[in-house]
Amino acid sequence: MRRGKEKGKSHSTRPIESSALKWVKQSPEEIESLVVELAKRGIPPSQIGIVLRDQYGIPLVKAVTGKSILQILKEHGVAPEIPEDLMNLISRALRIRRHLEEHPKDLHSKRGLQLIESKIHRLSKYYKSRGVLPPNWKYSPELASVLLRSSTR
Repeated sequence: MRRGKEKGKSHSTRPIESSALKWVKQSPEEIESLVVELAKRGIPPSQIGIVLRDQYGIPLVKAVTGKSILQILKEHGVAPEIPEDLMNLISRALRIRRHLEEHPKDLHSKRGLQLIESKIHRLSKYYKSRGVLPPNWKYSPELASVLLRSSTR
């Protein structure tokens, strides 16, 4: 049995240089406007980086502009109200709740829902301590469905 923690080495690595890359033709202002435009189309911040990499040939926004995608979105006032990782957990919990309405005896899914909701509570506690979420923000399944409907519009 293998006892090492390292599972494998097959993954992408970031460029060594942290300065602006020579082959990027866009200026930092153009990249910022692209980021804001993609966010206004409803693309989440993690996907914006992938779109910029694949369609525009911009490997790292921070290397060119000096700011992360989320910083750019906050400056222009189009950052998501709730952080993306927390939103993804909430949508997973909502999908499992819908599943449990149809299949109430699915105990494995019920346990999965408990685990996901505990992650939501831990993450929200972290974001409250950092000031990302308001101190009175609280997760509830009823509010989650309303929140997801408003964020997809």
